[in-house]
This record gives sequence, C-alpha cells and structure tokens, in this order.
Amino acid sequence: MLDTFITSRVRRKIIVIYAKYPDFKTHVRGLAKLIKEDAGNIQRELKKLEKVGFLISEKQANTKVYYTNKQFAIFKELQGIVLKSQRLANQKRSGQL
Repeated sequence: MLDTFITSRVRRKIIVIYAKYPDFKTHVRGLAKLIKEDAGNIQRELKKLEKVGFLISEKQANTKVYYTNKQFAIFKELQGIVLKSQRLANQKRSGQL
C-alpha cells in the first residue's frame, strides 16, 4: 500500500525502517546490508530525507550515522501510516481481509 504513495522503493524501505524503529542509528553501509540495496542509492535518499528534516546525521569517527528526527513535524503521522500499512499487509497475507 505504501508503494502507491512513496514510489521510490529505496526511500520507502528507509522510511519504514526509521519510522518503525525511531531509535535506530546506522551508517550507509549498515543500512545497505540491512535492506539489501545499493549504498549509492541509499546515500542519495538519506541526504534527501535529512534535507526535509525526517532524518538527522552526525559524524562518528570517519562515519556519518543517520537517525530519526522524532521532532519532525509529521513524524507521528508518518509512523502511524507505516505501522498501519504493515498491519494491513500482514492481514492480507494471512487472509484476514
């Protein structure tokens, strides 16, 4: 369902991870390994999401680590949409809908 509204597959995966797990912190390569996407594409999307305020980054040694900006204006709403979308997808898969 989320794919209708967020058309970039990589951006959608990133938003789902950070909305579902708001305390999650990782660097580009760690996220690439987790969601099985190209690090270059992930880095481009992370920069976009940071620019709009959904993510925050900080330097740790030689690595840039990204985490959720829980103060983002629509964070709670976006988190609710992600969680509801995943519940509906799970219900659909299990035949409850």
